[in-house]
Amino acid sequence: MQSDAPTLEAATERLQQTFGLTAFLPGQEAAVSRLLAGKSVLTIFPTGGGKSLCFQLPGLMLDGLTLVISPLIALMKDQLDFLQGRDVPAARLDSSLNREQTLAVYDRLNAGDLKILYISPERLNNERFLQSLGRRKISLLAIDEAHCISEWGHNFRPDYLKIAKLARQLRVERVLGLTATATPQVARDISVAFDIAEEDIVHTGFYRPNLRLAVTPCRAVERDDLLPARLAKREPGPTIVYVTLQRTAERVAKMLAKHGHNARAYHAGMESDQRTAIQDAFMASDRMIVVATIAFGMGIDKRDIRYVYHYNLPKSLESYSQEIGRAGRDGKDSICEMLACPDDVVVLENFSYGDTPTPEAVASLVGDILGDDEEFDISIYELSRKHDVRPLVVRTLLTYLELEDILESTGPFYTGFKFQPQRSSQEILQKFNAQRADFLRRVFRHARKGTIWLSLDADEAARAIGEPRERIVAALGYLEETGDLIVKAEGLREGYRRRAAEVDRNALSQLLAKRFQQREEHDIERVRDVLQFAEAKGCLTCHLLAYFGETRGDCGHCVRCQGKAAQLLPPPDYRKLDGADTAIVRELIGERHAALSHPRQMTRLLCGIASPATSQAKLRRHAAFGRCDGVPFHEVLAFVENL
Repeated sequence: MQSDAPTLEAATERLQQTFGLTAFLPGQEAAVSRLLAGKSVLTIFPTGGGKSLCFQLPGLMLDGLTLVISPLIALMKDQLDFLQGRDVPAARLDSSLNREQTLAVYDRLNAGDLKILYISPERLNNERFLQSLGRRKISLLAIDEAHCISEWGHNFRPDYLKIAKLARQLRVERVLGLTATATPQVARDISVAFDIAEEDIVHTGFYRPNLRLAVTPCRAVERDDLLPARLAKREPGPTIVYVTLQRTAERVAKMLAKHGHNARAYHAGMESDQRTAIQDAFMASDRMIVVATIAFGMGIDKRDIRYVYHYNLPKSLESYSQEIGRAGRDGKDSICEMLACPDDVVVLENFSYGDTPTPEAVASLVGDILGDDEEFDISIYELSRKHDVRPLVVRTLLTYLELEDILESTGPFYTGFKFQPQRSSQEILQKFNAQRADFLRRVFRHARKGTIWLSLDADEAARAIGEPRERIVAALGYLEETGDLIVKAEGLREGYRRRAAEVDRNALSQLLAKRFQQREEHDIERVRDVLQFAEAKGCLTCHLLAYFGETRGDCGHCVRCQGKAAQLLPPPDYRKLDGADTAIVRELIGERHAALSHPRQMTRLLCGIASPATSQAKLRRHAAFGRCDGVPFHEVLAFVENL
């Protein structure tokens, strides 16, 4: 330990002074003490277990900036309100801020007035922001939802893998990974990425003694009777009902409202202000019901949620654990009931089938990426449209190529910028010495005037005025931070360098196609795990904990321990493909759509799964789109292949 490092005694004192707490929760003290000693740490706490304090407290005591990466804007906002209410110098940068608010944050950052800064992962694609960070001392990098780093985590995000490299580039002194849903494999992946020693993994266990788990096997038509019956039988309390689809959220909320409940739908298809209003109403209510897709609840710290119902099956046991973890954060008994209907499997599996590219698409994508140039740049969205592969899947493939040491990322950048001066050129230039003013004058002269904006191609300008592109971008970023310019970036591209001189593209394409197939199978297996949990004969709590590598005795309070025997789920109820489907498919084949040249592409269309090619060809309006949306994907695929 460094001799001048903050002590645990000082941290305990700050815990009381700033946060008004008299003691640490389980695991917090171990995490904080290791961070103060300069170690990187992974915390695996259950939802509501107090992960945020593990970076907020050290962030106040360490000499430098604590950068917090979180994909949850609602969580950022709630935590920031909490910190600012205690006079902690903290701020956030995300897409919900307007220009004035963003500039105010940059002012505080440049003045050294911030100790904690929350950002969304997308901010890491901002070239100017990264250059600004490079000028600062980052004493702690905290990564919320750290399971997104793992390829085998339930919410893999390729961009998260780049955080480890970025941490090294920014010379981050220590890293803190935070998650509530890490299997042993996922924990190993996070630890390897950030060089976290095994003894610095702080795992408090997933067991929540106040959560009463229940599973009720049912048919789809029974749920609209079962759910109101449960609500009528139990004492009113704040409730979340989780569904899979947006249209289901709307329908079930209306159904519950007809039964006299204060129920509202919540999903990503709503306007932002509408979602905020529903969230605020729920936070203030002691009995409101929110019928929501998984878009709701992430980072919502409402401590008195009494009930969590799964009207539809969750997509994985990780998701289930996270969603039920929002109940009973006040320590009081809360009921978490799953209305388990196997018909939901079709929709859940289709999410995975829609992401898996065809082997042909993988091969053409690899050929396009590994062209003749050693250094090159690409547009994710151009590749997505060209090869009929979803943007997230293109990013994943590029990440695989990095992991195979075939490509090296040189970073994201924008091909062009638009800017609006907020002061005259003379007022801006007079702030600088003669050399810098001359540089800015040449940059401004190279910009093309439009009706409202000035446009600048950064690469072209760099060549024309003989200055490094990085200097031009940094200057625009600085003038944006000072309020002299309003700047908009255009044409996001990703830069890469080929590391392997010779690559067997055939073998590589086959390897990558197999990897995507394995991911699909892994995701399908997760859905099967949920079905096994629903039919589990023993203690439900033990079954769930075992999935995360934890063993303990029977909980005594789940529906199984209370004496209700396990039941087999009813058989799935979906229609069988018939002669009319044969005619539709033959007709589609005869139309010879370029976007439907592969059986898997045609199956997606029939199952109602959009793709870049079908969207571009406007085939979502085709009469056959979604015709088989209730039929298992693999059955439709086999049907199409036979024809």
